[in-house]
Amino acid sequence: MEPILSRQEIAELLSAIKEGRVVIEATPSEQTVKFTNAQPIDLFRAASKNNCQLRIPNFDIILDSFAQNYSISLTNQLQRTFTISRIAIECSTFREFMTAQKNTGAIGVLNLEPLKQGALCIFDQQLSFTVIEIMLGASSDLEPLKLERNLTTIELNILKSIITKACDDLSKTMKPLIDLHSSLIKVENNPRMVSITDAESEVFVGCFKVQIGNLSGELKLLFPLPTLEPLKEQLKDLLSVKTSKFSEWSDRILEQIFDMPTTIIAQSGTISLPLLKILAFNENDIIPLDYNPNAPLRVLIEESLKFTAKPGVHAGKKAIRLTGVLSSPGCE
Repeated sequence: MEPILSRQEIAELLSAIKEGRVVIEATPSEQTVKFTNAQPIDLFRAASKNNCQLRIPNFDIILDSFAQNYSISLTNQLQRTFTISRIAIECSTFREFMTAQKNTGAIGVLNLEPLKQGALCIFDQQLSFTVIEIMLGASSDLEPLKLERNLTTIELNILKSIITKACDDLSKTMKPLIDLHSSLIKVENNPRMVSITDAESEVFVGCFKVQIGNLSGELKLLFPLPTLEPLKEQLKDLLSVKTSKFSEWSDRILEQIFDMPTTIIAQSGTISLPLLKILAFNENDIIPLDYNPNAPLRVLIEESLKFTAKPGVHAGKKAIRLTGVLSSPGCE
């Protein structure tokens, strides 16, 4: 049986507690502090974010390709070395994302014809002011501007050409999936003035770091989920053998080859002479050619014999009329 305190001992204990000589609160353990500082986790929200990325498979490949193309375009346009790399992929609701935006610079509203809804191209303040300084001819040795203000209308207009270039590169990047015609609708600096989908609609956001020498900023591309869901099957097959027909290099070659300049020569006759005789030519000299005036002309394409023709005049100008197609370059 535990001893019972006497009246005197109880009085002394109360006096010690009142004077602070006896501590009545237990010191929290390390485990208790750990749980006290813990943040609540919304398991439903976390599952939703993971599900969002699973619903749009392989879109990270598209984002990485865009980053590569856009860095090359900015490097060529602004004559500075730009390096763009993807740093994160985020999923949330449109309202949640736009409310969380701080220090937003330029917000480009994009049209993604023929996809429904659109997209956003967002430059943070640091990137916006840095690009504007470069476009206005600032030296590469200058320290980055740290201005705590919104962009002016003039500054937003200056950035339009840069965001339009992003539209072009986005269309190029999406070529294996869809014939996309991306265009810039407007540029804003207030997130509350931008609405491309319902407030509770899920959005898919690619976050990029933009490095220009010792300067850097952040770029974000936002897509509503309904915009990307029609591309889900194409994205699934993006890495499969079935998409080999979408080879970027072959597409570029086919596009460019038909615009390649080509030399065409209508040849009446040829002669081979020593250089000494050619140097001795004078005005009014007659040079006999191995040529029959009644025979058809030889038409060469880049020095390869391809056609036969007859000379004549058309619309007051000298011309030839093709009379035959030769089956091989060596045919006479």
